[in-house]
This record gives sequence, C-alpha cells and structure tokens, in this order.
Amino acid sequence: MKKFDITLAGEINLDLILYGLPSAMETERELLASDFQMTLGSSSAILAHNLGVLGARVGFITRVGHDPLGRIAMERLQQAGVNLDCVTFSPATATGVTLLLPHGTERHILTYPGTIFELSIEHLDFAYLTSARHFHMSSFFLQRGLTPHLPELFSRIKQAGLTISLDTNDDPEDQWEGALPEVLKMVNVFLPNRKEACRIAGTCDVEEATRILADRIPVVVVKMGAQGALARWNEVRMEVPAVAVQAVDTIGAGDSFNAGFLSAYLQDSSLEACVRMGNLAGAYSTQHPGGTEAFCDRSGLRQFLATRSS
Repeated sequence: MKKFDITLAGEINLDLILYGLPSAMETERELLASDFQMTLGSSSAILAHNLGVLGARVGFITRVGHDPLGRIAMERLQQAGVNLDCVTFSPATATGVTLLLPHGTERHILTYPGTIFELSIEHLDFAYLTSARHFHMSSFFLQRGLTPHLPELFSRIKQAGLTISLDTNDDPEDQWEGALPEVLKMVNVFLPNRKEACRIAGTCDVEEATRILADRIPVVVVKMGAQGALARWNEVRMEVPAVAVQAVDTIGAGDSFNAGFLSAYLQDSSLEACVRMGNLAGAYSTQHPGGTEAFCDRSGLRQFLATRSS
C-alpha cells in the first residue's frame, strides 16, 4: 500500500488580505481598510491543506525561510494532516508573501516570491514523491527553479506508475510556452480555468479550447466560476452547474475546486462525481475569507456537503 494518496511539489506563502479599500489607490495617502485577514496562501499549499481536510493522505514538498511567516504556513498545513517530512529550508531567503487588495469582483495581487523561486530539483526527494498513487503540480509558471527540469520530473514520476494532474494557474509573463507543451503530454488530468485554457489552446472560445486540449490530455476540466465547470474525457463532454452560494470571498476557490475534484478522483469516482465534488468544494471555500479558512471549520464543511450533495 502506498504511503500517500497524493504528493505535491510546489510553492507556499501566506496571503495578507485587506478588505474595503477604495478602487482608486492614490499614492502618498494613508488608505484605510475595513477588515484584514492573514491566511495560508499559494495554490499548491491551499490545495494540499484542503485535500488533507477532505481526508486524503497528502505529502507536500516545498521550501520555506527561517522566519515567522514560514512557521505559520507550516503549522497551518500540519493542522490539516499534511505530511511535511521532506520540506527544505532556505538559510538566506524569506518565505514568500502575497498582498491581496479586493475591489468588489476584482482585486490587486502583489507577491514577493521569496523561497517560491528557489525550489529546485535538488530539493525534491523522488522516493517520497513516488510513494503515492498520484502527483499534482500547481502554479506551473512560478516554479522557476524547477522549470528546466519539469519534463524530466514528470517523466520520472510517470515511469514510476503515478497518474499526474496539473493546474498551471496564471503565467506572469503571459507567454504560456516553455516546457508546458512537453509536460502536457504526460498529464492525465488538466485543471485550468477558462482564461488559462483559452490562452494555452490559442483561442478565445472555451468550447474550442476544451476540445483542443482534450485531444492531447485524457481528462480536461475547465473551471468557469459561477457557470460551473466544463469537462471532457475522450468523446464525453459534460457541463456541471455551479453550486449556488452567497460568496464572501472567492480567493482560492479554484484551488479548492481542485481539492474536491482530486479527493473524488483518488477514490475512483466517475468524472461527473469528481466535477460535482469540485464544485462543492469550490463553493464552500467562498464562505470564509481566503482559500483555506472555510476548510478549518470542519463541522461546517460536513454540514455543507451533507446538505448540498443530494
């Protein structure tokens, strides 16, 4: 029996979120926020945390600094049951941090990468990563220390018999190239949002983008927010509507969708069941600020799943 259901290699940081700021951010002014939250951030860490809460056995390799932010982030993951035995520490670089400034449905996102860019192939324990049935990577374009070795990494993991899922998240350079075409050939499940799918496929039409990607990848699931999700598996196409909720905060909803989808996928559920679980997890995450705070309320999560799953 494998030690883990899923392993991840990726970034970690905290999110500092200031609410109630004016849309026009004037310089040389002291602008006041109406609320503040400090939550576990970064797509990889949010996914690992929420998968752990959903019951998956999760192993996570990341790199942090010797600083309070790194300690807090690690504690949050440990509380969710995530194994951190192979995390490495940077002697000189601080843990990354993201400052989020929501303005209604839009937001400014300001990130200091810190140790995010330092994670390299030398920091990965291959035996640890392959002691699972499945491997996932998020934030493909932020893994700059790993980028030259990602085709090699994915190939070795594939040869070890694991299935692989990927969520690229945004490309800060807006190029959507590099090692991605080669890596996509080894991916079993691809989990982009609408914009990412279209940029990677080279089209403005999400239907066409999904079809193009499904010609290269066995399972493609495109997250479309309030419109739910569009999925393709071989010749099967399905749209699964979103779960209607009054959202408090959409930060991390896509990563939470991934957690719900993969938690069902790891139980060999049908594609429709996986997408529905993704929609449920994504919707639940919006009920609290940040990407993991809702999942810290485990009784609330159980009640939400029990009442919305039917």
